[in-house]
Amino acid sequence: QVQLVESGGGLVQAGGSLRLSCAASGVTFTNLHMGWFRQAPGKEREFVAATSWGGGRTYYSDSLKGRFTVSRDNGKNTVYLQMNSLKPEDTAVYHCAAAVLRVPWELLRQDVNYTYWGQGTQVTVSS
Repeated sequence: QVQLVESGGGLVQAGGSLRLSCAASGVTFTNLHMGWFRQAPGKEREFVAATSWGGGRTYYSDSLKGRFTVSRDNGKNTVYLQMNSLKPEDTAVYHCAAAVLRVPWELLRQDVNYTYWGQGTQVTVSS
């Protein structure tokens, strides 16, 4: 049974940083591309970032590139999202997700192409 468990969310002031983690189990981690999405209240789920199975390729939402960094440690079956210079509009539930390798890289910004999802972790940025 595949499980993705996020952690690291919380309350932070604007301008601060957080690092989210997502630990995977029940699956061969290197068989998966990993992504991060977020959903704010009343809004649709939004792509944040993705990393290839080996971590050599990364892909970001244009609006977040430069503040957020995705990485992975295959030895720990974990993917990370480092978030810097946080803004109140970054407030959302952040989910990690896993896509099988046959999904073309250019389609990883679409949530429908991910097979497994975590339950999410709340990030709240105060002004």
